[in-house]
Amino acid sequence: MMIMVTRTGMATATMIMVIMIMPIMTTLTIMGIRMLAGIAMPRRMRMFMMRIVSMTTIMIMIMVLVTRMGTATRISMTEGAALPLLVWLSPSFPVGAFAYSHGLEWAVEAGDVTDAKSCQAWIADLLGYGSGRTDSILLAEAWRAVMASDEGALRNIAELAVALQPSAERHLEATAQGNAFMTASRAAWPSEALSFLTRAYDGDVVYPVAVGVAGAGFSMPLAAVLDAFLLGFVTNLVSSAVRLGPIGQTDGQRTIASLLPLVRNVARETESASLDDLGSSVFRSDIATLCHETQYTRLFRS
Repeated sequence: MMIMVTRTGMATATMIMVIMIMPIMTTLTIMGIRMLAGIAMPRRMRMFMMRIVSMTTIMIMIMVLVTRMGTATRISMTEGAALPLLVWLSPSFPVGAFAYSHGLEWAVEAGDVTDAKSCQAWIADLLGYGSGRTDSILLAEAWRAVMASDEGALRNIAELAVALQPSAERHLEATAQGNAFMTASRAAWPSEALSFLTRAYDGDVVYPVAVGVAGAGFSMPLAAVLDAFLLGFVTNLVSSAVRLGPIGQTDGQRTIASLLPLVRNVARETESASLDDLGSSVFRSDIATLCHETQYTRLFRS
């Protein structure tokens, strides 16, 4: 996206400079024809034409400088856009993601996830057909609502995101992380977008909505925010599986690597999706979050 913007801007600037050069060429041509024909040019006309050449030259120099500065700014924003995302979605950011398994703990207890292959399949289904895809759509819609300054749309998205949680523990997981993200972001990464969300909606904030709003507040490309969010979703589930025991750290890294193409595909698909595309068909995962509420021994809160 940024490359396309840069190329378009350069093409426009080139066209403008060509148009600005035309008066110089026309003036010099007229002066040359009169000199070759031996026709004397009045001093006033000569001064007027030279003024046109000087003014146009100065305008071209300013245009070149502004274009170069604009290009440098775009490159700087593109290179630095990912840095806050790395902070926000790292394990060190205080949202408490380590405390939630998204129902995976019950899946291990029930024998649904026993090794790297079954773990990879469980997370892949969540990405393609479940909460990973749903959260990605909610994030994208929240990002677009902020970019459009649409307070009503943002409020509807925030309310819908809370209502979509299929169990009490999933509601806790989504809202506790979302509220914690909002608190930490306001303190360390403040932006007008966070204030805009607060004005539009005063309830619990679901995690993907909070991340989408923060990303829009820093004018981050939506594609980059979706990639980072979904990768964080995968790595947190893999970390839970490692701590629960069915896979080791090496298998965990293999699982993450194997899921990267799917992360990219889901991010690209949901980037242009709307609320009409919301839906889930991972009923076993939803049942897992319900059964986890009464599980006898538990390491995680969901």
